[in-house]
Amino acid sequence: QLHLVESGGGLVQPGGSLRLSCAASGNIFSINAMGWYRQAPGHERALVARITIGSRTNYAASVEGRFTISRDNAKNTVYLQMNSLKPEDTGVYVCNFEGVQFLHASGRLNDYWGQGTQVTVSS
Repeated sequence: QLHLVESGGGLVQPGGSLRLSCAASGNIFSINAMGWYRQAPGHERALVARITIGSRTNYAASVEGRFTISRDNAKNTVYLQMNSLKPEDTGVYVCNFEGVQFLHASGRLNDYWGQGTQVTVSS
């Protein structure tokens, strides 16, 4: 019903920058919150950044001051600007849309996940 497509990952040296995007296609009326999560071998999926429909944000302590999350509600898209990247930022970044309301629909508001985009920070 909902298709999320992430892009912008890649290989970057420490101190570099990347900008991730996640766009949703579908008959969407609103999305309560959007977030980015990181998955890495040996680590549980963890929140990196989250933004609500009212543009309130929260970040993992490890990325505070280096990453910025933003959203374009008209385009159903969330972005993650990643600066001053460190090797420990390496992982698969997965976008999440919470409380998706579809056009001409009612009932439970579901959450959706993308397939992820690889970010590798290495010299």
